[in-house]
Amino acid sequence: MKIVVSTGAGVSAESGMATYRDAGGLWDNYPVMEVASDEGFARNPALIHQFYSNLRTKMTRDIKPNAAHLGLAEMERDYDVRIITQNVDDLHERAGSTHVLHLHGELMKVRSMTHPERVYTLPCDRLTDKGLTTTVNTRDPYGDPVRPHIVFFGEDVPNFGPAVSLVEQADVLVIIGTSLVVYPAAALIRYARPATRIFYIDPKPAAVSSRVTVLPMVATEGVARLRELL
Repeated sequence: MKIVVSTGAGVSAESGMATYRDAGGLWDNYPVMEVASDEGFARNPALIHQFYSNLRTKMTRDIKPNAAHLGLAEMERDYDVRIITQNVDDLHERAGSTHVLHLHGELMKVRSMTHPERVYTLPCDRLTDKGLTTTVNTRDPYGDPVRPHIVFFGEDVPNFGPAVSLVEQADVLVIIGTSLVVYPAAALIRYARPATRIFYIDPKPAAVSSRVTVLPMVATEGVARLRELL
């Protein structure tokens, strides 16, 4: 059985990874468009390098996978599990999931600004800065400047097509920790086949069709319940 899991910020919230929109979220101290848009990066790249460097340090030092991440990883023992995540953290990978597709980029990576196919995982001794911190002066082995490997507002989402292909093949689609208002990720549910079983786990679920089984609970509780139902 092929299970495709689409996760949002709610799956990492119980690990202490602040969500973007809730009170106490990542943007309380930073205007969103200053640190998460293509225009913001063009205007003040130093601020964006500092923001994501600080976030990397916090995630590495303070944030660990929770029972939801671990439960999804353990499901690979019994099922073909593919994860599509809106999150830029690496908590799914750290929990042990082996098939993770990031829609909005990856916090622990940077890429060349002139050759975007050159992607580097931090810390990386192939960069002039070898830790988790990057600046406008960081260079890759070819002398090119780098930027966070993040999909900013105003940029295309290159992994949306592959995500659609995964959903179209799913026997079971599980949506966890998302308000279903962030596009294009919110549109993935539309690509599920009529026979696909759909589960939606969120403590404050959005309105969905009657074909969806809603589990109105936090991610850790919801994943445990999902495993019982499967």
